[in-house]
Amino acid sequence: MSKQQTEKRRLFSFDKSFSTNVIFSQPDKYKLLEKVSYNSNNLINIGSNLSYSPLGFSKESLSINIRSFDRILHFDKKEKTITVEAGLTLIEFLNFTLKHNLWIPQLPGYPTITIGGAVAANVHGKSCGKHGTIRKSIKSILLFHKTHGWLNLSKEENEEIFDLTIGGIGLTGTIVSVTFELMEIKSSKFTTEKKEVNSIEESKKFILDESKDASYTYTWNRADNLINFGKGFVYKNYLDKNPSDFHGFKEVKRKFRPFIFPMWNKFSINVVNFLYSKLNKLSKSEKNENFLNVIFPFYGNENYFNFFGKKGFIESQLLISEEKFESFIEEFKSLFKQFEPTITLFSLKNMNGKQKFLRFEDNKICITFDYVNNKENLLFMSKIDSLYDKYDIIPSVIKDSRLSKETIKKSYNEELISFKEKLCKFDGKRIYQSEISNRLEI
Repeated sequence: MSKQQTEKRRLFSFDKSFSTNVIFSQPDKYKLLEKVSYNSNNLINIGSNLSYSPLGFSKESLSINIRSFDRILHFDKKEKTITVEAGLTLIEFLNFTLKHNLWIPQLPGYPTITIGGAVAANVHGKSCGKHGTIRKSIKSILLFHKTHGWLNLSKEENEEIFDLTIGGIGLTGTIVSVTFELMEIKSSKFTTEKKEVNSIEESKKFILDESKDASYTYTWNRADNLINFGKGFVYKNYLDKNPSDFHGFKEVKRKFRPFIFPMWNKFSINVVNFLYSKLNKLSKSEKNENFLNVIFPFYGNENYFNFFGKKGFIESQLLISEEKFESFIEEFKSLFKQFEPTITLFSLKNMNGKQKFLRFEDNKICITFDYVNNKENLLFMSKIDSLYDKYDIIPSVIKDSRLSKETIKKSYNEELISFKEKLCKFDGKRIYQSEISNRLEI
């Protein structure tokens, strides 16, 4: 495809819940970005297309792929700042910054996610109890908007649009470059400690007590049946105290290619969880791990997603307060007993920050579930959705593609209203639209 042109493509959300034919363009110059934007009525931005929900495309919008904008524009080691284009991937970003013993710690779980996508989703990593979301590392943004043109965004300039853009799922325009404030990192190696837990309450206590100390704190819990529910392991990752030279990560092209038939079912999940538990019990409670294994756990383990088959999976990520956590879990277990959902992943971590607009961020506990995509699980999840208002739960728009507009309205309430009002004030024509923004009427 000539990069000046557009073409039709069929795109899938990462969770495989949605697909459609779209008009697609990948400009490689700023003038071409302007041109394709001016020639289209509705737009949306796409990077590596690793969003669980369909955030980067819509059959009504031109999808502008930013991957060709992948340069490092400016680096100041003394001031610990870097400006990079939005199409740069996380692994490309780290291959440069780590050579200078610098990084940002708010990194999601896969290395080929683009910088622009990370900012638009306000991503976080396993250290969100300590480091919060990527918002805390962003100094400024260069944005292109079809109507408003080129805008510099920061706390000092166009602050309201800056605020709307971080976690704004691409609805304010095309993020072209981002300036980050970097942190020192003396080693690119980790020490991992693990501890066995027998209940979800033990896991909760651990992450609340330890997340401010360790670099990364998270849990792995079983949910294959009610007897094993909550049993598992808690992990702490510490950056190695001994300085180490960084030699660069080799990028290996991995394949997300779902199997024709799903491999995950109640039996296989039970077997895998049993074996994983046994291996963890037999292995040492402390070990050294490399950077990629800790920061990007699914890199090299793509078959976890492929095993869901062509129907894909559903991820539910929830924020709930410490005070309401145990009551919610009890109701969850009660519904679990009734509906017997098929859950492949159950994990906890602590988060800090302030919830605003569409951002999945707050001083709460983050719970993650991965479900096999079937009718029984969808019914179970709809029952869980009905508990959000009761327990003041915030669900992630980024992760859960089946959320309804009613659920989002109740959960995000005034913040959703405020986001929509400010967005419409900035862009009255609502030029930037995705499948999710249309579906949720954002």
